[in-house]
Amino acid sequence: MSHVPAAVWVLLAIILVVALVMAAGASRLHTLSHRVGSFACHARAAGNPSAAFTLGIAHYAVGRIEWYRAWSLSPRPARTWMRDRLAVTGRVPLDQAGQTDQYLVRCRYEDTDFELSMTAAAYAGLASWLEAAPPGRRNLVL
Repeated sequence: MSHVPAAVWVLLAIILVVALVMAAGASRLHTLSHRVGSFACHARAAGNPSAAFTLGIAHYAVGRIEWYRAWSLSPRPARTWMRDRLAVTGRVPLDQAGQTDQYLVRCRYEDTDFELSMTAAAYAGLASWLEAAPPGRRNLVL
């Protein structure tokens, strides 16, 4: 029986841990993206058009939208926007790599401005969800 060096065991352990982390991340992403009421929604701070979007998945919940980072292991949303404090202040079509179905949606939550990138269908859902707010709060979509 040959003796296996400790370095090989350490390398195998590292490979196993990386594989487990990747599997957990892929499982989380799959679960989030296949929930009813979920849609791809990328976010960035407003005011810097050259800034990159953070990839994410948004999910409609009761009276709020929960936004999860795509590349994270956290089971909690990175952001939560309550419907009564979220307003769409504008939208413009994006032409990213030939994808004419994308919108840049400018939003304000309380006193913070930010931008979302989403498909036309996702925007239609967001606008409908905001407009379906209880009476007195239906002025949330521009």
